[in-house]
Amino acid sequence: MVETITILHTPGCPNLLLVRARLADALARLPGTAPRVVVEEVSDPEQAGRRGFHGSPALLVDGVDPFVGPTSPPAFACRTYRTESGVDGAPSVDQIVAALAAGQEPRPSAARPAGTEPAR
Repeated sequence: MVETITILHTPGCPNLLLVRARLADALARLPGTAPRVVVEEVSDPEQAGRRGFHGSPALLVDGVDPFVGPTSPPAFACRTYRTESGVDGAPSVDQIVAALAAGQEPRPSAARPAGTEPAR
């Protein structure tokens, strides 16, 4: 069972509201008690490196980013995701549901390499 979901984001992330809305929709689809949701700002590149942050927004499931590939370097940048309908600024609701249901199973093909766009 997932205990905590953390949304990490850079200051002014244009996709923070999108990921929050999609997470809310995903949680509404799942049975049982909703996990705790924490939202944290990653304020600079040094903090991004220390946290292993792979771009904004990032969704951590019990501390693990299920949407990052094993070779993606930390990045203080905007992040894009490959979804069923193309490249987007957040995982789709279905991808989030799958990640939560899998309990942290990584899906490397879902994330575009971090650092492809500068943070806004």
